[in-house]
Amino acid sequence: MAQLPQAFSAAELPQSDRNYDPIPEGWYDVEIKGAELRTTKAGTGQYIAVRYDVTGPTHAGRVVYGNLNVSNPNPKAEEIGRQQLGELMRAIGLGVVQDTDQLVGGRLSIKVSIRKSEQYGDSNDVKGFKAVVGGAAPAVAAPSVSAPQAAAPQPAAAPAPAAGSAPPWAQRA
Repeated sequence: MAQLPQAFSAAELPQSDRNYDPIPEGWYDVEIKGAELRTTKAGTGQYIAVRYDVTGPTHAGRVVYGNLNVSNPNPKAEEIGRQQLGELMRAIGLGVVQDTDQLVGGRLSIKVSIRKSEQYGDSNDVKGFKAVVGGAAPAVAAPSVSAPQAAAPQPAAAPAPAAGSAPPWAQRA
C-alpha cells in the first residue's frame, strides 16, 4: 500500500473524451507511427505489430493496430502475413525492408473491418493495403527471369540523397 500525496476527488478530476469503439468498416488514409517485431505468445513465431494513425478522410486521430505474421509454424498464417507485408511495402513504396523502423512514417490506405467478440468487445482488423492517392509511387517488383521483357528506355536516375537525410521509410534499397 502507498499513501498518496493528497486526496483525489473523482468529481474534480478531468474526464477523457476518448472513444475506444472500433471505427466503421472502410478505407482510411493512415500514417504508420510504430512497427515492432514481437514474438508470439507460444514463442514459436514472430510478427510485426504495426500502429496506424488515421489521417482521413474521417476519424482522423484514431489509432488502429494490426499484426503481420513473418514467421509462424502454421504455413498458411505465415503465407497470409507475408502477403500482407508485401502489400504494405508496395503501398508505401518500399522494395526491401530489413528493419521495422523503415516502415515508420509510411503513408498508405488501409481497409478496416470489424471483428465481433462478445468476450473482448468488438475491435478493428486491417484487411487490405493500397497506396494513398498522390502518395509515394509503389515499388516495382523485379521482372521474372523466366519471362524476358523488351528493354524500355529508362529515365535518368535522380541523385541519391545524403545518407541519413531521408526518413527510414523513404530510404529504398
